[in-house]
Amino acid sequence: MVKVKRTFPAPASLEIESKKRTGSYEKPDVIRQLRDDFHNKCYICEMKNLQDPEVEHLLPHKNGKYWDRKFDWNNLFWSCGHCNSVKNQKKYDMGIIDCCKLDPEKVIFFRMTENAVAADAKNENDVSAVVTAELVCEVFNKKNTGLRDCKTEMRFQELTREMNLLYDNLEEIKKHPDSKFVLRKLKALLRRESAFAAFKREYIREHAERFPQLRQYIE
Repeated sequence: MVKVKRTFPAPASLEIESKKRTGSYEKPDVIRQLRDDFHNKCYICEMKNLQDPEVEHLLPHKNGKYWDRKFDWNNLFWSCGHCNSVKNQKKYDMGIIDCCKLDPEKVIFFRMTENAVAADAKNENDVSAVVTAELVCEVFNKKNTGLRDCKTEMRFQELTREMNLLYDNLEEIKKHPDSKFVLRKLKALLRRESAFAAFKREYIREHAERFPQLRQYIE
Protein backbone atom coordinates (compact mmCIF):
# COMPACT_ATOMS: atom_id res chain seq x y z
CA MET A 1 0.00 0.00 0.00
CA VAL A 2 1.40 3.35 -1.06
CA LYS A 3 0.33 6.99 -1.07
CA VAL A 4 -2.15 7.79 -3.84
CA LYS A 5 -3.04 11.21 -5.19
CA ARG A 6 -6.79 11.52 -5.60
CA THR A 7 -7.89 13.99 -8.25
CA PHE A 8 -10.66 16.55 -7.95
CA PRO A 9 -13.35 17.57 -8.65
CA ALA A 10 -15.27 14.39 -7.91
CA PRO A 11 -16.95 12.64 -10.84
CA ALA A 12 -20.16 14.49 -11.66
CA SER A 13 -22.36 11.39 -11.56
CA LEU A 14 -21.88 10.91 -7.82
CA GLU A 15 -23.95 13.93 -6.87
CA ILE A 16 -26.65 13.00 -9.39
CA GLU A 17 -26.81 9.36 -8.34
CA SER A 18 -26.83 10.19 -4.63
CA LYS A 19 -30.27 11.76 -5.08
CA LYS A 20 -31.74 8.58 -6.50
CA ARG A 21 -33.20 5.81 -4.39
CA THR A 22 -31.25 3.19 -6.35
CA GLY A 23 -28.37 5.38 -7.46
CA SER A 24 -25.06 3.85 -8.56
CA TYR A 25 -21.54 4.84 -7.50
CA GLU A 26 -20.12 2.84 -10.43
CA LYS A 27 -20.93 5.07 -13.38
CA PRO A 28 -18.33 5.29 -16.17
CA ASP A 29 -16.88 8.62 -15.00
CA VAL A 30 -16.27 7.20 -11.49
CA ILE A 31 -14.65 4.06 -12.88
CA ARG A 32 -12.37 6.00 -15.21
CA GLN A 33 -11.24 8.47 -12.56
CA LEU A 34 -10.61 5.81 -9.92
CA ARG A 35 -8.76 3.58 -12.36
CA ASP A 36 -6.55 6.47 -13.45
CA ASP A 37 -5.94 7.85 -9.95
CA PHE A 38 -4.98 4.42 -8.61
CA HIS A 39 -3.04 3.51 -11.78
CA ASN A 40 -5.29 0.48 -12.23
CA LYS A 41 -3.74 -1.02 -9.14
CA CYS A 42 -5.52 -2.44 -6.09
CA TYR A 43 -4.82 -0.05 -3.24
CA ILE A 44 -4.43 -2.91 -0.75
CA CYS A 45 -2.39 -5.67 -2.42
CA GLU A 46 -0.98 -3.48 -5.24
CA MET A 47 -1.75 -5.95 -8.02
CA LYS A 48 -1.70 -4.02 -11.27
CA ASN A 49 -3.89 -4.11 -14.42
CA LEU A 50 -6.81 -5.64 -12.54
CA GLN A 51 -9.09 -8.07 -14.33
CA ASP A 52 -11.70 -7.98 -11.55
CA PRO A 53 -11.74 -4.34 -10.34
CA GLU A 54 -14.26 -3.22 -7.76
CA VAL A 55 -15.20 0.12 -6.24
CA GLU A 56 -14.44 -0.33 -2.56
CA HIS A 57 -15.68 1.83 0.31
CA LEU A 58 -12.98 2.62 2.87
CA LEU A 59 -15.70 3.17 5.47
CA PRO A 60 -18.68 0.85 4.91
CA HIS A 61 -22.04 2.29 3.95
CA LYS A 62 -23.92 -0.76 5.32
CA ASN A 63 -26.50 -0.96 2.52
CA GLY A 64 -27.57 2.64 2.91
CA LYS A 65 -27.26 3.03 6.67
CA TYR A 66 -24.52 5.61 6.09
CA TRP A 67 -25.88 7.10 2.88
CA ASP A 68 -23.37 9.96 2.83
CA ARG A 69 -20.49 7.46 2.66
CA LYS A 70 -21.92 5.58 -0.30
CA PHE A 71 -21.36 8.41 -2.78
CA ASP A 72 -18.54 10.25 -1.01
CA TRP A 73 -15.68 10.56 -3.50
CA ASN A 74 -13.15 10.51 -0.65
CA ASN A 75 -14.53 7.14 0.48
CA LEU A 76 -14.25 5.33 -2.87
CA PHE A 77 -11.16 3.23 -3.65
CA TRP A 78 -9.97 0.99 -6.50
CA SER A 79 -9.70 -2.59 -5.31
CA CYS A 80 -9.51 -6.15 -6.56
CA GLY A 81 -12.31 -8.54 -5.65
CA HIS A 82 -10.04 -10.64 -3.45
CA CYS A 83 -8.94 -7.74 -1.23
CA ASN A 84 -12.45 -6.31 -1.05
CA SER A 85 -13.68 -9.69 0.15
CA VAL A 86 -10.96 -10.06 2.79
CA LYS A 87 -11.50 -6.50 4.02
CA ASN A 88 -15.22 -7.19 4.48
CA GLN A 89 -14.80 -7.99 8.16
CA LYS A 90 -16.01 -5.92 11.10
CA LYS A 91 -12.50 -5.49 12.48
CA TYR A 92 -11.59 -3.44 9.39
CA ASP A 93 -14.69 -1.22 9.36
CA MET A 94 -13.13 1.85 10.97
CA GLY A 95 -9.41 1.25 11.21
CA ILE A 96 -7.80 1.26 7.78
CA ILE A 97 -5.33 3.94 6.72
CA ASP A 98 -6.65 6.33 4.09
CA CYS A 99 -3.75 6.12 1.64
CA CYS A 100 -4.99 9.22 -0.17
CA LYS A 101 -4.40 11.27 2.99
CA LEU A 102 -1.61 9.43 4.82
CA ASP A 103 1.52 7.70 3.53
CA PRO A 104 1.42 4.01 4.56
CA GLU A 105 5.16 3.67 3.93
CA LYS A 106 5.85 6.04 6.80
CA VAL A 107 4.05 3.87 9.36
CA ILE A 108 4.32 0.28 8.08
CA PHE A 109 7.21 -2.02 7.14
CA PHE A 110 6.37 -4.06 4.02
CA ARG A 111 8.51 -7.17 3.55
CA MET A 112 8.47 -10.41 1.58
CA THR A 113 9.90 -13.47 3.30
CA GLU A 114 10.64 -16.83 1.67
CA ASN A 115 7.11 -18.16 2.04
CA ALA A 116 4.90 -15.27 3.11
CA VAL A 117 4.37 -11.54 3.32
CA ALA A 118 5.12 -9.67 6.53
CA ALA A 119 3.69 -6.24 7.23
CA ASP A 120 4.30 -4.62 10.62
CA ALA A 121 3.38 -1.27 12.10
CA LYS A 122 6.42 0.83 12.97
CA ASN A 123 4.62 1.93 16.14
CA GLU A 124 2.52 -0.73 17.86
CA ASN A 125 0.45 2.02 19.46
CA ASP A 126 -0.65 3.32 16.06
CA VAL A 127 -3.96 1.47 15.81
CA SER A 128 -4.71 2.28 12.16
CA ALA A 129 -1.22 1.16 11.12
CA VAL A 130 -1.55 -2.09 13.10
CA VAL A 131 -4.95 -2.88 11.57
CA THR A 132 -3.82 -1.98 8.05
CA ALA A 133 -0.71 -4.15 8.39
CA GLU A 134 -2.91 -7.05 9.50
CA LEU A 135 -5.10 -6.59 6.41
CA VAL A 136 -2.09 -6.58 4.08
CA CYS A 137 -0.85 -9.79 5.66
CA GLU A 138 -4.25 -11.42 5.27
CA VAL A 139 -4.67 -10.64 1.58
CA PHE A 140 -1.33 -12.30 0.84
CA ASN A 141 -1.34 -15.11 3.41
CA LYS A 142 -4.91 -16.06 4.35
CA LYS A 143 -5.85 -19.51 3.04
CA ASN A 144 -9.08 -20.42 4.81
CA THR A 145 -10.90 -21.53 1.62
CA GLY A 146 -9.87 -23.18 -1.63
CA LEU A 147 -10.39 -20.00 -3.66
CA ARG A 148 -8.52 -17.82 -1.19
CA ASP A 149 -5.67 -20.30 -1.21
CA CYS A 150 -5.48 -19.90 -4.98
CA LYS A 151 -5.79 -16.09 -4.93
CA THR A 152 -3.26 -15.51 -2.16
CA GLU A 153 -0.78 -17.86 -3.83
CA MET A 154 -1.19 -16.04 -7.15
CA ARG A 155 -0.51 -12.70 -5.48
CA PHE A 156 2.55 -14.03 -3.74
CA GLN A 157 3.86 -15.41 -7.03
CA GLU A 158 3.31 -12.07 -8.77
CA LEU A 159 5.03 -10.26 -5.91
CA THR A 160 7.94 -12.71 -6.13
CA ARG A 161 8.30 -12.06 -9.86
CA GLU A 162 8.32 -8.31 -9.33
CA MET A 163 10.85 -8.54 -6.51
CA ASN A 164 13.06 -10.75 -8.67
CA LEU A 165 13.02 -8.07 -11.35
CA LEU A 166 14.23 -5.65 -8.72
CA TYR A 167 16.95 -8.03 -7.49
CA ASP A 168 18.16 -8.69 -11.05
CA ASN A 169 18.49 -5.00 -11.79
CA LEU A 170 20.21 -4.35 -8.48
CA GLU A 171 22.81 -6.94 -9.46
CA GLU A 172 23.24 -5.13 -12.76
CA ILE A 173 23.70 -1.74 -11.13
CA LYS A 174 26.38 -3.21 -8.85
CA LYS A 175 28.27 -4.36 -11.94
CA HIS A 176 27.59 -1.17 -13.91
CA PRO A 177 26.98 1.64 -11.38
CA ASP A 178 26.94 4.34 -14.07
CA SER A 179 24.53 2.61 -16.42
CA LYS A 180 21.75 5.06 -17.26
CA PHE A 181 19.74 2.25 -18.83
CA VAL A 182 19.68 0.18 -15.65
CA LEU A 183 18.96 3.25 -13.54
CA ARG A 184 15.95 4.03 -15.71
CA LYS A 185 14.64 0.50 -15.19
CA LEU A 186 15.13 0.78 -11.43
CA LYS A 187 13.43 4.15 -11.35
CA ALA A 188 10.40 2.63 -13.08
CA LEU A 189 10.34 -0.34 -10.71
CA LEU A 190 10.43 1.95 -7.67
CA ARG A 191 7.72 4.37 -8.74
CA ARG A 192 4.63 4.34 -6.54
CA GLU A 193 2.63 3.60 -9.69
CA SER A 194 4.38 0.24 -10.18
CA ALA A 195 3.08 -3.11 -8.95
CA PHE A 196 3.87 -3.96 -5.31
CA ALA A 197 5.79 -0.69 -4.95
CA ALA A 198 5.70 -0.64 -1.14
CA PHE A 199 7.68 -3.88 -0.92
CA LYS A 200 10.30 -2.84 -3.47
CA ARG A 201 10.74 0.61 -1.97
CA GLU A 202 11.07 -0.86 1.54
CA TYR A 203 13.82 -3.18 0.32
CA ILE A 204 15.78 -0.21 -0.99
CA ARG A 205 15.34 1.66 2.30
CA GLU A 206 16.68 -1.31 4.23
CA HIS A 207 19.70 -1.55 1.90
CA ALA A 208 20.22 2.15 1.30
CA GLU A 209 23.91 2.00 2.17
CA ARG A 210 24.47 -0.43 -0.73
CA PHE A 211 22.50 1.60 -3.26
CA PRO A 212 22.88 5.29 -2.37
CA GLN A 213 22.14 6.36 -5.95
CA LEU A 214 18.59 4.93 -5.61
CA ARG A 215 17.55 6.97 -2.58
CA GLN A 216 16.27 9.74 -4.83
CA TYR A 217 13.68 7.32 -6.27
CA ILE A 218 12.04 6.50 -2.93
CA GLU A 219 11.94 9.93 -1.31
